[in-house]
Amino acid sequence: MTSKERAQRAIHFGKPDRLPILIFNADLAQSDLIVCDVVDHFGGENKDTSEFGFVWDSRDDTMGQPRENLLKEWSDLKDYRFPEAARPDRFADALEKMKLYGNDKYYVAGLSLSGFTVMTFLRGFENTLCDLYEEPELLGKLADGVFGFEEEVIRLSAGKGFSAVAFFDDWGTQDRLIISHEQWRDFFKPRYKRQFELCHALGMDVYFHCCGYIWDIIPDLIEIGVDILNISQPNLFDLPRLGQAFKGNVCFLCPVSYQTTSLSGTREDIFRDARELYQALGGPEGGLIGYIEEYSSLGMSRENYEACKEAFLSCGRDEG
Repeated sequence: MTSKERAQRAIHFGKPDRLPILIFNADLAQSDLIVCDVVDHFGGENKDTSEFGFVWDSRDDTMGQPRENLLKEWSDLKDYRFPEAARPDRFADALEKMKLYGNDKYYVAGLSLSGFTVMTFLRGFENTLCDLYEEPELLGKLADGVFGFEEEVIRLSAGKGFSAVAFFDDWGTQDRLIISHEQWRDFFKPRYKRQFELCHALGMDVYFHCCGYIWDIIPDLIEIGVDILNISQPNLFDLPRLGQAFKGNVCFLCPVSYQTTSLSGTREDIFRDARELYQALGGPEGGLIGYIEEYSSLGMSRENYEACKEAFLSCGRDEG
């Protein structure tokens, strides 16, 4: 079974021969899924400039925050120009990876950062939250610009060798949504639905990354077409409850928590958590992909990084 077939069977519950893994930023040859950025948020000579125009301010090896908001006032939106979707080098990185790693991988067109997250980087986080109440029509124009650009990139991604499109949009704090569920449903859900339907119409799966505790919107995300749900802090959830509610309805993609175990746990802890994820959310039929990220920037040791790979690859072996 090729990596691509293995991933597809896990996503669509077709009994993969083993648990597929996605290694996000290292050892891509060992990864079944490979995410290729198709939006450039880290370009320029210093790798600190987004094609949306903002520049990153980072004091360590993490992403950081934009140095300033480009849309300080709503009058700034009139003169703002969204990126050109059809830029000639849009898929250069992806083509290099496909050439290097071959056709047997499950390639994902990654929007890198998307939707609401990009809106907050352009307008400012606090401003964006206030605008939901005070200036919803103007915020809608900004959302239409960001989501519309992404839709053009999705259309251009079709036929380029991608099996999925990845959205990276954080909606959770440690214990709740950033905004009310009602606001999310009214303002954002229809926009996501349009994007996800476009992906499916073009023959690509929908991969949705979201940090934080997002329980309330998981049914909505499944309803509007998410195929792969990347829950980045599984430690925030009651995993048996999560599995009882949603197992079999979406393919989860989860790490051994990089807030807790993968950073500070022992090898035994890592194997225990990987097994718990597999038992609660996956199984021989599929429904789970193991996510691994080399996170030395947060203090992850090389030993723990390797243990995460080994732990996920061990899942299900005794089940045939």
